[in-house]
Amino acid sequence: MKRLSTIAVGLLLVACAGLWHLQQASGQADAGWVTLFDGSSLDNWSPIGDANWKLADGVVVADKGNGFLVSKNSYTDFQIRAEFWVDDDANSGIFIRCTDPAKVGTASAYEVNIFDKRPDPSYGTGAIVNVAKVVPMPKAGGKWNVYEITAKGPKFFVTLNGTKTVDGVEDSKFPSGRIALQYGAGVVKFRKVQVKPIDQADTTRPM
Repeated sequence: MKRLSTIAVGLLLVACAGLWHLQQASGQADAGWVTLFDGSSLDNWSPIGDANWKLADGVVVADKGNGFLVSKNSYTDFQIRAEFWVDDDANSGIFIRCTDPAKVGTASAYEVNIFDKRPDPSYGTGAIVNVAKVVPMPKAGGKWNVYEITAKGPKFFVTLNGTKTVDGVEDSKFPSGRIALQYGAGVVKFRKVQVKPIDQADTTRPM
């Protein structure tokens, strides 16, 4: 009995150590990430325009009007992870380095597009409008998607569902600004949005 008890205690200690290492690894993986939206609150955002954003079932959704959710903080060099769902007719996007939070657009920000039916598909879903084309254009309609966006100095990287659509294109018009989530048409949902400020001294290739 004593031997069995010793073995049981040993196994328990091994299991606890394994769980601790898993939790530590998870914490390290999320280190530096700030959740701007988790499906429950819009406290980190300010709406502009008349889009009918509403919280429902762990997402923020809009299907009428035209407008944006604009982050309350500005960012210079950063990574974004965003989970979104759109229908086939949606016109949306994630605008970064928005220099005019009261009037978001490509004249004052970079637009990482979500627009499967854009008349010029080279700047459709996966592209940065007027900065980085995407060929062929991926489709985002009718499913959950994950955007990973990196802005570091004048360089930009975009990955959609694990596929790189923008790889190191350079543009220096807008060095810093806010993040904005767009509603323009169709049905648009965002489920999670995170941002991680990055250090210019970090020379690791993003994503």
